[in-house]
Amino acid sequence: MKPRASFATAVLAITIFAMASGWLAGQVSARQEDYENLEDFASILAMVRRHYVDDVTTQRLVDGAIRGMLNALDPHSAYLPPDAYKELQVDTRGSFGGLGIEITLRDGVLTVVSPIEDTPAFRAGVVAGDQIIKIEEEFTKDMTLMQAVKLMRGPKGTGIDLTIRREGEPDWIELTIVREVIRIKSVKHRELEPGYGYLRLTQFQERTAREAVKAIEELSANSPDGLEGLVLDLRNNPGGLLSQAVNVSDIFLDSGMVVYTEGRLDSQAQKFFAHKRNSRTDFPMIVLVNGGSASASEIVAGALQDHRRAIVLGTQTFGKGSVQTILPVQGGDAADSKSAIRLTTARYFTPNGRSIQATGITPDIVMEQRVEVAAEEAGGGTIRERNLPRHLENGPEEPVDEEPEGAAAPEQDPDGDTQLERALDLLKSWNVFKSVVAKKAA
Repeated sequence: MKPRASFATAVLAITIFAMASGWLAGQVSARQEDYENLEDFASILAMVRRHYVDDVTTQRLVDGAIRGMLNALDPHSAYLPPDAYKELQVDTRGSFGGLGIEITLRDGVLTVVSPIEDTPAFRAGVVAGDQIIKIEEEFTKDMTLMQAVKLMRGPKGTGIDLTIRREGEPDWIELTIVREVIRIKSVKHRELEPGYGYLRLTQFQERTAREAVKAIEELSANSPDGLEGLVLDLRNNPGGLLSQAVNVSDIFLDSGMVVYTEGRLDSQAQKFFAHKRNSRTDFPMIVLVNGGSASASEIVAGALQDHRRAIVLGTQTFGKGSVQTILPVQGGDAADSKSAIRLTTARYFTPNGRSIQATGITPDIVMEQRVEVAAEEAGGGTIRERNLPRHLENGPEEPVDEEPEGAAAPEQDPDGDTQLERALDLLKSWNVFKSVVAKKAA
C-alpha cells in the first residue's frame, strides 16, 4: 500500500507544481507587459523633454499623465492636486467663494448640470444644459473640471465673464457674474398648508440629516395634530455625501436596507440599513425628482420608493449610480495629504437590487414641470449620466430609451410649480381616502 501512496503523492506534487508554474508564468507575463508599457511611457517622457518647443518639467508631464489616465476611466474619476483637494473638502462643508453652479464635462465641453439656488449664477439666469464656452478669455474645450473650478472661484466681490452657448439661442450669451461667498443652506422648509410640510434638500453635506430632523420637528410643532403629509423636494440636487443620503433615508424608514455597494474588492461591498430609533413613519410622503437629481438624491428616492414609503413624482433622474472614493496620494492621513485622487470604486444598488447607473430612477408618477417642457420645446434638453463620455455601463446592455409608465398631469398654471401642486393634492387626497375608509369600517 505504501508504493501506491507514494505514487499518488508524487502525482499530486507534480500537478501542484504544474499549476503553480502556470500561475507564475501568467504573473511574470502580466508583469512583463506592465514593464513594457512603463518603458513606452518613460521613452515618450524623454522624447517630450528633449524635443518639445519649450522647456518643460518632468513634474508637469507626470501630473498631466495622471490626469489623462484618470480622465480616460469615467467622467467622475479625477486627479486632485493640493488646491483642488482643499476645494473638495470646502465643498462638503458647504461654504466657498464662487458662482454657485454644478458642472460636468460633456463631449469635452464644460456643461452646467444645475445652478444652485440663491447663488449669483442662479440669479444671473444660468440654467441646466448651458455650455460654458469661455471663462474670461480662455476657451474651455478640453479643460478639466478642476481647472474650470479654479478659474471660477475667487474672492467675494470680484467679477468674472462667462460665454455661454444655449440650445435654441442663435447667439452666444455673455454674462458677467460677481462672485459671492457661497454658503449653501442644504435644508429649506416651510408649511404648504396647515398639516402639510415642504422639505427641500439642495445638497447632501455634513449637517444635512441633522438639519432635516430639526426642520421636520418645526413643521410638526406648527401643526396641532402633527404632520399629515410631507413633500420631500430633491429636484436639481446633485448629490453629495453617501453617509448623509443614508442618514436622511433613515429618518423616514424604521428598518430594512437603504442602499448597498459592490466593487472589485471585498471592502467595497457594503450594506447600509435603517434603524427604528427616531424614525418618522407616521405621515405619507411625496418625493419630487427631475433630471438634475443625481447620486445621493437617487439613493434616497430609490430607497423610499423600494420600501413603498413614498411616491416618487417628477421626471427621470440623472442616473449616477457609482461611488467615488477619495484616496490620498501622499501620507496616510487625508488631512495631511497634499494631493489625492477621486476614483470610482463601486456601484450602488437600491434595496431591491436596482442599479440606476446611466438609467436613473423612474418616478411612480411621471410629470413634466411646465417650464421644463417649454425649455425642451425650444431646443434644450436635460443632461444625464448616459450622455457623458466613458460613463460606466449598467450591466451587459444598457436599456433603450422608453417612455416610463406614469400618469401625465392635466395642464396647470405654467407660472406655478405644477409638480409641487400635484404632490400636495395627492397628499390631501390620500388623507381624505383614509378618513372615508375609517368611517366605513366603523
